[in-house]
Amino acid sequence: MAEFILKAMAKAKGIEHQYYIESAAVSAEEIGNPIYPPARRCLNQHGVWFDPGKRARQVTRADYGRFDRIICMDDSNLRLIKRIIPDDPEEKIHLMMSYVGISRDVADPWYTGDFETTFQDLLEGCEAFIKVETALIVVEGRYCGLD
Repeated sequence: MAEFILKAMAKAKGIEHQYYIESAAVSAEEIGNPIYPPARRCLNQHGVWFDPGKRARQVTRADYGRFDRIICMDDSNLRLIKRIIPDDPEEKIHLMMSYVGISRDVADPWYTGDFETTFQDLLEGCEAFIKVETALIVVEGRYCGLD
């Protein structure tokens, strides 16, 4: 959901051309799967466009070179991503809620089924991300990978 929320926010602010936003998973479990139906429903309920052809892919080590920021949703993602990308010398890897100034995970709907709370966390996190990152954008753009 984060990918499409962030894309929608960037588009609404007229800065979508300054970002390349893509999501990927830290595990191989969902590779090739479409967006989870409850997540699709939540995005639809909020009028957030999503690509119905989107399929899950796994983060790769090469993503570190492709993206200026890699945003993890929770501490578990952060630990798992360090197995794929063990070093972060450019400090590109961050937790989503750190942009809000809160040290907690984005609510995980996988266990609770509460996609609305997750949506609200992502809304808050993405808005804060755009405020922080817009100040850092350079001519060639900012690229964001979401996990």
